[in-house]
Amino acid sequence: MPVRPSGEQFEIAHRDQRATIVEVGGGVREYVAGRRAVLDPYPREAMCDGAHGAPLIPWPNRLADGRYAFDGTEYQLALTEPERGNAIHGLLRWRNWQAIERSADWVTVATRLHPLKGWPFTLDVHITYSLGEAGLAVTTRATNIGDRACPLGAGQHPYLSAGDGFVDECMLRLRAATRILTDQERQLPIGAERVAGTAFDFGVERRIGDLRIDDAFTDLDRDEDGRARLTLTRPDGTTVELWADRSYGVIQLYTGDALALDRRRRAVAAEAMTCPPNALQSGDRLIRLEPGDSHVSRWGVRLLA
Repeated sequence: MPVRPSGEQFEIAHRDQRATIVEVGGGVREYVAGRRAVLDPYPREAMCDGAHGAPLIPWPNRLADGRYAFDGTEYQLALTEPERGNAIHGLLRWRNWQAIERSADWVTVATRLHPLKGWPFTLDVHITYSLGEAGLAVTTRATNIGDRACPLGAGQHPYLSAGDGFVDECMLRLRAATRILTDQERQLPIGAERVAGTAFDFGVERRIGDLRIDDAFTDLDRDEDGRARLTLTRPDGTTVELWADRSYGVIQLYTGDALALDRRRRAVAAEAMTCPPNALQSGDRLIRLEPGDSHVSRWGVRLLA
């Protein structure tokens, strides 16, 4: 049997819910409830496109020129978005992950990030995907197993499915007070604005329409349990809800406008991130992880009736 581009498929199930986690990148390739897609999938026979479902570690989003400094030393990483002169979405998207523990309705996948050019640190990363009555829950633990402190940012890149249509007809709600502004050429932060009264104000649910979104939102409103919540209501009336715990201070929304034509605007990426774009360089909300320490973050998603 030919090896799939995403490697081994780790399938979990709970009642009518089913999710598939993949060996290559350690992300979630598919999540359905009954016959309805909760997360927009990519085919078994295809490479992951647009970072669908992928963990973004040790930094999410973009890093200008692939350069950063930490503890007085400057580092240069490979430019993985060369057309814009950026390094993007970390170092683990194309690495092999192993299923180290699994049951019928949950699996823990893990990988070790050894030192490489531009990243002289060692991280163990474990991600547990669990299905239950409250949907899919995802717990990420990054542990510094090296002998010196390291910088860390984390995120994940699920796409909330628009169902059988396009995001234009969907209703979106995200209670966030601030949008991080970026330049058009490289999509790097240049400032921030309050969203109230702007086209990006989704504090009250409203239709996305033809709005192109590829923006990070912060100052998130949270429930009593500390979770920020986002909802996408589809034309058939069903709603996909994503939540993120307090470790995630930023949510990036992306309407998929740069994907291949047949994939474009079919879903809204809702990327929970511990820090904003370019944080390795700016230091904004960057985590300092001392030797032996771990950072744990949690998010989840479900289909509402």
